[in-house]
Parts: sequence; structure tokens; C-alpha cells
Amino acid sequence: MGSDTLGKIRERQGIWSKVQNFLTMGYGTKEDIREADKALRDSYYQSFKEMRQRWSEINLAALDAGLKGDDFKKVMQVMDRLMEKIHRADYGYAGLFDRKGKIGEEGLARSLDFDKEFGASLSDLESEIAETYRAYEAGDWNSVSAKAKLLRSKIVSLDEKWNEREKVFRPIGV
Repeated sequence: MGSDTLGKIRERQGIWSKVQNFLTMGYGTKEDIREADKALRDSYYQSFKEMRQRWSEINLAALDAGLKGDDFKKVMQVMDRLMEKIHRADYGYAGLFDRKGKIGEEGLARSLDFDKEFGASLSDLESEIAETYRAYEAGDWNSVSAKAKLLRSKIVSLDEKWNEREKVFRPIGV
């Protein structure tokens, strides 16, 4: 899994990057992986901001319509929490005397692969929210309420999945 990503990143590097990697013992490759992962997570963060805005509109309209807002509120709370976790996620840096241990290229590549796989789940969530938004615009509150319950479980499972991220590049060891 991680070695495919690592190979692709190494293929894209120019001669200067290869010289830099030789002199710095692979630091350039690690930095390229970090930058690719950061760009991916930034795009996820933007997607969450857009979904959050749509969901906020649905939530306010549901409150105005007199619907019980527990599911609506929970989706928004977990979405906010997950959005910030993604925005502030660990880049995979390890200091010289880091107690958690050194993070190598393979670990960083596994982290990037994890984040790519997370994108598929995020796309599913985006389409569900878009569908719920269409139901809201049509005034179909029964459908909106049912979808809020479904979205609540989906967003909670996404949050739990994201919590597994650090274990990908920093396996628990004794």
C-alpha cells in the first residue's frame, strides 16, 4: 500500500530532489509526501466547510419547521470536530529527540494512502448531504428527518475512522 505511493512520488522527483535525498538521507521525499498529504487534507477541509454551510441551512430550516433537532445538531457538532481534526492533523514530523519515534517514508506514505481512502468516505457523505439538501429544498421534511438519522451515524463512523489515522504511521509498539 505505502510502497506504491512512495514509488510514485519518487518517480516525479527531478534530479535536484534525488541529489537532495542522497545528501539528507531521504528528507526531500518525506517532505514531498507531507506536502501531497497536506494538499489532500486541505481539499477535504474545504469540502467540509461547504457541507457545513449546507447543513447549517438545513438545520436552521428544520428548527423553524419545528422538527426535533437532536440528529441535526449532532451531525453539525461531529462535522465541526472532524473538520478541525482534518485541518490540524499531524503532518508526520518527528523531532530529533521525539519520544514517539522516527517516522519514515513508508509510514508517511501509508498515512497518505489512508487519507486518500478517507476521501471515498467523504465523497459518500457529500452526496448524502447534497441529497438531503435537495429534499429540504423540495420541502420533504419526512425524508430530511430520516436522512439526518442516517447522516448522524455516517459522520460518527467517519470521525472514528479518522481517529485511527495516527496508528497508520505510528504503530503502537512496546
